[in-house]
Amino acid sequence: MKAEQIALVQKTFAKVQPVSDKAAEMFYQHLFELNPSFKSLFKKDMKKQGRMLMQMIEFAVKGLDDPETILPAIQDLGKRHVGYGVKEEDYATVGEALLWTLEQGLGSGFTQEVKEAWGEAYKLLAGVMINAAKGCK
Repeated sequence: MKAEQIALVQKTFAKVQPVSDKAAEMFYQHLFELNPSFKSLFKKDMKKQGRMLMQMIEFAVKGLDDPETILPAIQDLGKRHVGYGVKEEDYATVGEALLWTLEQGLGSGFTQEVKEAWGEAYKLLAGVMINAAKGCK
C-alpha cells in the first residue's frame, strides 16, 4: 500500500470509531443480507462480536504503517477462521460488506480514493489471512 492510502484509511477509520457499535451492527446486518448462511457461523453475542471486530480493525489499521508488527496476529486470525468454517471465497463477501458499511458511515466522505484505499487494505489483510488458512489444511 502507498503511504497516502494508509493515511487515508487511518483518517477515515478515526471517523468511524466514535460510532463503532453502530458500524459493527450495520456490517453484520449487511453481511447476513449478502449471505444468510453466515449467520450460522456466529454463535456468540453479536454486540460482543461487533466489538471484537472493531477492535481487530482498529489494530490492523493502526499497524498498516508497519505491517510486520501486525502480521502474526493477522495470520493467527486467518488460522482461527478455518476452525469457524470460513472458506476462501467468503472473504470477498466480507470485503463487500465492509466497504458498504464504510460508505454508509462516511457518506460523502466515502470518495473513490477512500474506497480504493480501503480496498487495498482489505486485500492485503485478507490475503494474509487466506494464506495462513491454507497452511492449516
